[in-house]
Amino acid sequence: MSDDLIFDPAGGLPRLREIMRRLRDPETGCPWDVEQTFASIAPYTIEEAYEVADAIEREAWGELKGELGDLLFQSVYHAQMADEAGMFDLDDVANAIADKMVARHPHVFGADSNAKSAAQQVDDWEAVKAAERADKAQAGVLDGMALGLPALTRAVKLQNRAARVGFDWPATDEVIDKIVEEAQELRTAEDAAHREEEFGDLLFVMANLARHMGIDPEGALRAANAKFTRRFGAIEDALARDGRTPADSDLAEMDALWDAAKRAEKARAAE
Repeated sequence: MSDDLIFDPAGGLPRLREIMRRLRDPETGCPWDVEQTFASIAPYTIEEAYEVADAIEREAWGELKGELGDLLFQSVYHAQMADEAGMFDLDDVANAIADKMVARHPHVFGADSNAKSAAQQVDDWEAVKAAERADKAQAGVLDGMALGLPALTRAVKLQNRAARVGFDWPATDEVIDKIVEEAQELRTAEDAAHREEEFGDLLFVMANLARHMGIDPEGALRAANAKFTRRFGAIEDALARDGRTPADSDLAEMDALWDAAKRAEKARAAE
């Protein structure tokens, strides 16, 4: 078989599909790739999606092409394994999402008027998805919600679904009152299992507060992680100037350096 396509720098998607097919060839492919399954590859798929989100959040546009390629490769990987099993191939995947997008956008591809607000279009989108769930015999309000979503994201989606049928607090103050209640229950939990349960309840209500405030809890936590990383790095830099590491310091000193880093960030933001 000719390798012309494999080494064609302009080969595009056909080139990638052929590379994947060759990697999975049971006789001449890569042993690691050959032994993979849907389950073993799924964590990499999730990881690559986060890498895309990270590049966008950092506005690392020079990295985004590569990260999108990594994510695309995951779709090609799963489609190749499905093709080998006689289930579907990459064209079927592309056609399935194309059909879905056409069906969910009648204001673009059908006779519906496109003179609608974004909010009205979201309502239409949800109505179409509800009809799709009905076709799949998913009668429950919460049916069809992917289990593999990040927990905070899934919590918000579950709450949004329930809110559409009226199961929601009408005001943010009531959510905050519930947070106080859940925090007290966590404080008085008597054993490890109970503490874990109450901690989960508290996180769930915090996700609800984020929803009421129009905040993406995953994004907010990623920002907090980035801030912690940045400020702890400032602590390490300050100690390194004295030839020391955090292990050579103590909490009081590091807390003071943290506050200094915080003040410096605020001063730069005010400039």
